[in-house]
Amino acid sequence: MSAKVPESALFVYVTCQVGAEPALKNEVARVCPALRFAFSRPGFLTFKLAPHASLPENWSDRLVFARAAGQCLGKVQGTTPENRARTVWELLTPVPATELHVWPRDRYTPGYRDYEPGLTAESQEIERFLLSQRPAVSTESAPAEVQESPAGLRPAGAADGTNPSVSETPLVADVIVVEPEEWWVGCHKLQTRVSRLPGGLSTAQLPETAVSRAWLKMEEAVNWSAFPLEAGQTVVEIGSAPGGASQYLLSRGLKVIGVDPAEMAPAVLADPQFRHIRKRSKEVPRSEFIGVDWLTCDVNLPPNYTLDTVKAIVAHPGVRFKGLLLTLKLVEWSLADEIPKFLSRIRSWGFRDVTARQLHHNRQEICVAATGFKAPKPHPPSGAGARRPSASKSKTRSTGKPGSRPGKPRAGRPRPAKPKPQD
Repeated sequence: MSAKVPESALFVYVTCQVGAEPALKNEVARVCPALRFAFSRPGFLTFKLAPHASLPENWSDRLVFARAAGQCLGKVQGTTPENRARTVWELLTPVPATELHVWPRDRYTPGYRDYEPGLTAESQEIERFLLSQRPAVSTESAPAEVQESPAGLRPAGAADGTNPSVSETPLVADVIVVEPEEWWVGCHKLQTRVSRLPGGLSTAQLPETAVSRAWLKMEEAVNWSAFPLEAGQTVVEIGSAPGGASQYLLSRGLKVIGVDPAEMAPAVLADPQFRHIRKRSKEVPRSEFIGVDWLTCDVNLPPNYTLDTVKAIVAHPGVRFKGLLLTLKLVEWSLADEIPKFLSRIRSWGFRDVTARQLHHNRQEICVAATGFKAPKPHPPSGAGARRPSASKSKTRSTGKPGSRPGKPRAGRPRPAKPKPQD
């Protein structure tokens, strides 16, 4: 089944991290100029599509700060949950969706009083309630995908989110819980791994044995990038202390080289597949990076310093990484406007596929995935390729006559002086 978003709707919704709204607005204006800002709450924005305009395919994938996005069908408010549920299903009537996603907008900036964005017990209860209130579906006219579920829709997570198939569930119904009694309804196409997750929110859980939340950041980054990490491959991690991200990579069967002048957690050092180089990256011999498959970097430096650090490694002869996962710290939100330049710089190193996203578990930072390395052609030296003057020519053309010297005008015979007029 190839479903289409209803053309009558002229609005889209976008969710993001609280605090990233101005950066997202600027990004939308640059990437999708046909969208006009309409409404916002912290972490939730809507935009109106200009008349007779259209959006480019996969438009939301081009937005670094968009955690989730789709067609906006309307706002739902009601005095009772039953009234709200009835309105939700009325709005979704023309949408041939086979899956339902329900999630809350972020309440605070990540890390504020230990706040972590994510699905809540309230949003999960609303999802169950909505499914229980769905009107009966006529299975004779319903698509085959809908007939699979007695309720007509599968709850989020019913399909395998690690290997999505767009043909199985082409359209998802969305309900964003902006406030307990204010829900916004929409829909989106299943086109990427992230689009299969309600609200683009990672389902990763922090193990009790993890030494830091960097485990969650790394797990989400790997899943989003879809990098084909294989057991036995080697990863070098710049900025590895205390070791949460290293723990995740080790759990995948990878060999990890941690580069950091700070101490690593004893639990990480005890793993025989981990090796700690207790130095700054610039102090590490470049030969250490030859034969390494992947590089990750998460250091507390402004973006250009991080990129300088990585370029010094990538540019070394013999170093050929399959891919990079880089965290760029936006120490000031104004740096968000520089992201296209940062990505162009990484492409100039020879990586053809470079994408960025503000992950669910990121703070004021973004994650960049770069792969498809092909060594760039060396630039010719300055002036190379320009035609040089032949030996028979010089800056001052020679006449070739007797008495002339190359580069200097020929000394000629003195001209007779003009006769003075007679009085």
